[in-house]
Amino acid sequence: MAHDPISPINLVPFDDVQELRKAKPTTIPERFVRDMTERPTLGTASPFPDTVPIIDLSRLVKGNNDEYESEMLQLTRACEEWGFFQVINHGIDLSLLESTEKLVKDFFMLPLEEKQKYAIVQGAVQGYGQAFVFSEDQKLDWCNMFALGFRPHSRRIPKLWPSKPPKFSETIELYSVEVRKLCKHLLECIAMTLNLRADFFEEMFGVAVQGLRMNYYPPCARPDLVLGLSPHSDGSALTVLQQERGSPVGLQILKDNKWVSIQPIPNAFVINVGDTLEVLTNGKYKSIEHRAVTHKEKDRLSIATFYAPSYETELGPIPELVDENNPCKYRTYNHGEYSKHYLTNKLQGKKTLDFTKVESKKPT
Repeated sequence: MAHDPISPINLVPFDDVQELRKAKPTTIPERFVRDMTERPTLGTASPFPDTVPIIDLSRLVKGNNDEYESEMLQLTRACEEWGFFQVINHGIDLSLLESTEKLVKDFFMLPLEEKQKYAIVQGAVQGYGQAFVFSEDQKLDWCNMFALGFRPHSRRIPKLWPSKPPKFSETIELYSVEVRKLCKHLLECIAMTLNLRADFFEEMFGVAVQGLRMNYYPPCARPDLVLGLSPHSDGSALTVLQQERGSPVGLQILKDNKWVSIQPIPNAFVINVGDTLEVLTNGKYKSIEHRAVTHKEKDRLSIATFYAPSYETELGPIPELVDENNPCKYRTYNHGEYSKHYLTNKLQGKKTLDFTKVESKKPT
């Protein structure tokens, strides 16, 4: 997922899935029913709690040399082979995670009229509702979202920061500050796996763009017909995902052309490489297509933080990662222009990354 304003975006009417769920329909509205090729085959996606890389951040911060080296190798493998990993012992106070989770859930439980005070505004992907909906006949996700811009401050739309539930905005502010620190630390470690200076990405990114997307997936009577979130890769450099404790498995990634379910680890964050990092590493570290599925009886909540360079940053493959054996795969482009391209196209796998690719020369 990408982040924000930049260009006018038309708003298309859609059904609120929480309100649909309250009516307990026996059939799913046609706008949510996916084509046969897109429908999830529930129960057959492979879980991999023992194989998706797990990074113990405490070993990178205060481990001995052997622990540090082992964890750096694990991080390298995670970025090269998976594009996803889970971070444990990340140093963020667990009480802050719990209170953030509770307040976000409380927001989604507010009456529709209250939530609509913060409806998505024209020209931005911030607010309550559904994003990336551009036409009346487009298939909809079985999900309600609430998105906010965090940094830089100029991205914020103050009227979209709720007064209810109490302490919501204050807690989200604290949470976002802590997750921002985590993103910076992870990027320092990732830079070192590439034999770059630890501050390489921080210096390049300038005042990094940061936004949150809070997702609520109500139970669905026919989870085999719908998707909670359409397949896509993220336009960010890194995405940090928190999943509600006790939520059913909902996140799936496309691994070796198969959809694989990620079993969340309690108190861990799921981290994924975004398109920006794929470009900067010239494809060495890849962004991975992922989606969300729904559950027949249980709801699911997740909080995604997107961290990316400033919109003014010019991006392209890092010269040190381009050579005769690894020719340049992506052109140099302005991150703001890429974000505009991302936000004005529906979620469709990794298609938006085509914007950055070097055009192959046709033989004469």
